Parts: sequence; C-alpha cells; structure tokens
Amino acid sequence: MHNAELDSIDLAILAELQNDARLPNKDLAARLGVAPSTALERVRSLRRRGVITAFRAEVDLARLGRPLEALLALRVRPHTTQLVEPLRAFVFGLPETITMFHVAGAEDFLVHVAVRDADHLRRLTLEHFLVRPEIVHLQTTLIFKTEHQPIQRPATP
Repeated sequence: MHNAELDSIDLAILAELQNDARLPNKDLAARLGVAPSTALERVRSLRRRGVITAFRAEVDLARLGRPLEALLALRVRPHTTQLVEPLRAFVFGLPETITMFHVAGAEDFLVHVAVRDADHLRRLTLEHFLVRPEIVHLQTTLIFKTEHQPIQRPATP
C-alpha cells in the first residue's frame, strides 16, 4: 500500500509518536483530545496497515566510541542481482555500518558508517571494502553533521 488513508487524528498520532515514541497511551490520548481506547486502537491500526513500522531508540554514536561518520559511495561490477545479497550481508556484518542505500546514478551503493577516527576509517575502506573484487570504485565523504526531518508526513498532491 503506497498511500494509506490518514485522517487528522492519524496524522496527529504520527506527529506525537515521531516526537516521542515512548509517549504513554493516556498522554497521547490527552494530547489528541480522544479516549485512551481510541488512541490505542488508532495506533494499532497504523501498525497493522504498515504506516508505523517500528519504534526505535536512537543512540549517540560518539558515546559508543564512533564519533566520525562517513558515506562510502561504492561502484560494483558486475552490477547484478546475484551480487546484491552477498554485498548486503557483508556490509551489515560490519559493526561500523549504520545504513546502506542501493541507488541509481554513477554509484551503486551508499554506505553510512561511523568509526572511531580517521585511521579506523582508512583501515575500514582499505582492509574490508577495497579487498572485495566486485567493488571497483569507492569514494569517501565525511559527514560533519547529521540532521533529520523530525516528522514525516504524507506526500501532498
């Protein structure tokens, strides 16, 4: 389902939970001006319909000893479906990996990593990525600051 039917209460629930996914149901209901049973059923419906896919804890990567973030742009050859799953397994097997994007354009994949320092990043690229024969090009871009749109909303016509 690409575009779920969402009314104003659904949108308000999404905004509140994106601001604080740990918001107790009674507090959510109070903020929305609905009964707690209504809020609970609406959240369940949003999950059932796949609008809410997960509740996560965000962590401070620097406090995990990984303050330096980078994007690794990978070009692979041959770019085939048989290559995607083994590469995906390899990338997500690395503790430095945060996110992997399969993209269109000059590069085939973008891998968001977080490491201890520049030497750790150098070793990661040279000893893990560039030793793989399917990776024919790797470009590293340092990330100075990451910011997220705090609330995701449906597309407007």
